[in-house]
Amino acid sequence: MSTLTHTTHTTRTAPATTPAAPAKRALAVTRRTAWFAGALFWSAFAVLEGVNHGWLAGLLAGAFFIAPDLTFLVAVRDVRHMAKGQLPTRAVPYYNAAHRALLPVALIALYTFTPVVWAPAFAALCGWLAHISYDRAFGYGLRTKDGFQRV
Repeated sequence: MSTLTHTTHTTRTAPATTPAAPAKRALAVTRRTAWFAGALFWSAFAVLEGVNHGWLAGLLAGAFFIAPDLTFLVAVRDVRHMAKGQLPTRAVPYYNAAHRALLPVALIALYTFTPVVWAPAFAALCGWLAHISYDRAFGYGLRTKDGFQRV
C-alpha cells in the first residue's frame, strides 16, 4: 500500500507595493536642486538688471523679492490664534497667489513679446521669481486652506 502524502505548495509573492521611499527622496532632492539653480539664475538676472539699469530697477527687484511674504499682513491680527507654522486662513489665498511661479513667468513672457520696454518691471519680475524659487528650493511651498504647508 502506498501512502499518499499531501504537500501544500505555497507561493511567495512580492508585496503589491514596494517601498519607493528612496525614489521619492531622490525626486525631491532633484526638484529642490532644480529650484535652487533657478533661484540663483533669477537672482543673478535681477542683480544684473539693477546694475545695468539703475537704482529703480534694483529697488523694484529687491521689493518684489520681499513682497510675496508680506501677504501675511492681510490677517496680521489673527496671528495670535494660529498654531506654530500656520498662516491665518484669510491670508492663504493671497499667499498662494503670490507664490505661484506661473504668474511671474507669464508676465515675463508677456514682457518679452510686447513693445513695452521698462527694465525696472523686468527686474521686479526676476526678483519675484527668485523669491518663489528660493522658497521651493528650501522646502516652502503653497499652503492648505487651513494655512499649513502642503506636503
